[in-house]
Amino acid sequence: MAGDTIFALSSGGARAAIAMIRVSGPAATKAMTRIGGAPLPEPRQAALRRFREPETGEPIDQGLALWFPAPASATGEDVAEFHVHGGPAVIAALCDALAAIPGLRPAEPGEFTRRAFEAGRLDLTEAEGTADLVAAETEAQRRQALAQMEGGLQRLYDGWHDQLMALRANVEAAIDFSDQELGDDPLAAAAPGLAALEAEIATHLDDSRRGERLREGFCIAIVGAPNAGKSSLLNRLAGRDAAIVSTRAGTTRDVVEVRLDLGGWPITLADTAGLRESQNEIESEGVRRALARAASADLSLVVFDGALWPEADAQSLALLGEDALAVLNKTDLLAGSSPAAIGGQPALGVSCLTGAGIESLLETLAEEIARRYSPGGAPALTRVRHRQAVVECRDALARAIAGPADERLAEELRLAAHALGRITGRVDVEAVLDLVFRDFCIGK
Repeated sequence: MAGDTIFALSSGGARAAIAMIRVSGPAATKAMTRIGGAPLPEPRQAALRRFREPETGEPIDQGLALWFPAPASATGEDVAEFHVHGGPAVIAALCDALAAIPGLRPAEPGEFTRRAFEAGRLDLTEAEGTADLVAAETEAQRRQALAQMEGGLQRLYDGWHDQLMALRANVEAAIDFSDQELGDDPLAAAAPGLAALEAEIATHLDDSRRGERLREGFCIAIVGAPNAGKSSLLNRLAGRDAAIVSTRAGTTRDVVEVRLDLGGWPITLADTAGLRESQNEIESEGVRRALARAASADLSLVVFDGALWPEADAQSLALLGEDALAVLNKTDLLAGSSPAAIGGQPALGVSCLTGAGIESLLETLAEEIARRYSPGGAPALTRVRHRQAVVECRDALARAIAGPADERLAEELRLAAHALGRITGRVDVEAVLDLVFRDFCIGK
């Protein structure tokens, strides 16, 4: 399939003013001249052309044609681009015209980017950053994806890889030429470098999974006793009626989720069933799911009923801790002054009825997420496969440091370098390519 010429709509699928259809491969020249007419446009310069059906000459549209000859193109192949009006009928007609040209076929998801990787235009981490940038919903996700697409992770891992290869070369020289005078002992000289590299990699791994959490989104669970106002709080934070609100206790049985952008951070808010003992089988299952969601969430909002204060639900108090914030709802119904703390934690007072305190709560949530997961100076791990490979590298280094200074040391260094090479694609990674590119959109 590498010799095929592929085409796809590379702009969005929705109706728009402009649509861009991209062609890549050896038959891109034929596609451009048969549909856009000869001669080819000047490389990387837009040319106004009338696009026609290649067999009948019937006009399809008038738009801009761009030509990127190999190897100076996004994929490293000849690339043609057709910029046309973004109506569905125009797009369908142009794609039909391309499909009728021998040697052309529709692209698979991620196939343009995969060809760019195979042509050496970018590495696997940059390809994944490209996919993340397309999928980014918030400003923080965009920044992280852009940094990865521009080679942040690649430079870090390639730097470690080069250090490992240099250390390995010294170790193998000491082993291969042990009967010769090599000056300072290369095996002893490698020890400080190995220790420093292992420490740097350990710090990289000890990051609270901030990159993965940012890429996938953070989960905030709203938990508390029945009628504390959890569903009302969800609706207030989401800015819409996402959950049913009722004065009848136990109306929320399943977990209700809402996605929102909180100060640039992607958040999933989860409203859960009220915590109480129940003989109702369905309500009991809802309570079990609520407790499970609180346990798995990045952060929990434990809601207390201000109308009942200072009485506090024991189950809710038990959920307070490092990964939970205490929220006192119905402050408009408080019999006395608002408490400064609940269960030893600062009390965040709100009224879902009047909206008082909601903006302050949103600011506190954004600050808490930023405090926990804001990126530091170094690029963050963003995928499970990255973490698994870096763990393999660290473990191999640990064995190298703890083991004897013989052939096994060189083998452990080889394994460590190979693990890093799998992340960027510096070694044979055919087994992971389908995994990397399967979630790309068609046309990218």
